[in-house]
Amino acid sequence: MIRSQRWKGAAFTVPFQLGFVFLYLLPIGYAIHQSLYLEKQSGLGLGGSTTEFVGLENYQQGLTDSAFMTSILRVVLFACVQIPFMLFVSLMLALCLDAVTSRVAGRFRILLLVPYMIPGVVAAIVWINLYSPAVGPLTPLGELFGFDWNFFAPSMVWPAIGNLLTWHGIGYNMVIIYSALQGVPRELFEAARLDGASELRIARSIKIPFVRGALVLTALLSIIQMLQIFNEPALFRNVTPQTISDSFAPIMIIYNQAFNAGNYNYAAALSVLLALFLGVASFLFYRLTSREAD
Repeated sequence: MIRSQRWKGAAFTVPFQLGFVFLYLLPIGYAIHQSLYLEKQSGLGLGGSTTEFVGLENYQQGLTDSAFMTSILRVVLFACVQIPFMLFVSLMLALCLDAVTSRVAGRFRILLLVPYMIPGVVAAIVWINLYSPAVGPLTPLGELFGFDWNFFAPSMVWPAIGNLLTWHGIGYNMVIIYSALQGVPRELFEAARLDGASELRIARSIKIPFVRGALVLTALLSIIQMLQIFNEPALFRNVTPQTISDSFAPIMIIYNQAFNAGNYNYAAALSVLLALFLGVASFLFYRLTSREAD
């Protein structure tokens, strides 16, 4: 009877298992297989092409590709600034929502979550138009207050993209942190107030330590998303190609190798290298945060 119930329970996971196998495991396996081969032209391209097994040659080329490694470093440095700032703002908003009544919090929670419900491409197009000195309102508004800013200039492109990413993802992170705050026992707040603790001290000493797991989760998701950034710089490149090159982000290089240069094998190798880097970065971050928690 117990075994029958276990099999029935496991049957509910079959759709997920099938999706995981066909949408994740098989594409990963195919990418690894493709990365071990190289398509070579013969006879100056007139004699056709042959696919040869080259082992780790594509990986060696990727590790010595200065453009690819520089793009990873560029995105990592940007993530070190943008992710802490976004999570800090999300945490502050979650703390503010936790301090008001549930009815008021529900209204503002939905309002702050609206940007996340907008597709990333649409959000990027909206903000590109807002940044535009020709049709956007931000440039005339800056001139009104004495600011001569150009959001498409090399010195402003990263803040412009960072503002877009923060605006788009702040609601999602805020909801996760706010949900964790709702699990904090309210008796702790009452006891702290009886001891004379201020609301700021309660937030710093009780609320923030209790949502540490939610902060780690949102940080991990943000790291994975940030290193795969593509839509925003690709759309910015259409507007300001002199500022953003086609090797601005790792995914842009992989896209160009696969669909512009037709070098699918090398693109597959770069994809695997990026996935490994993401896995290592996420693992190291998790171990570091877990060690600090202990």
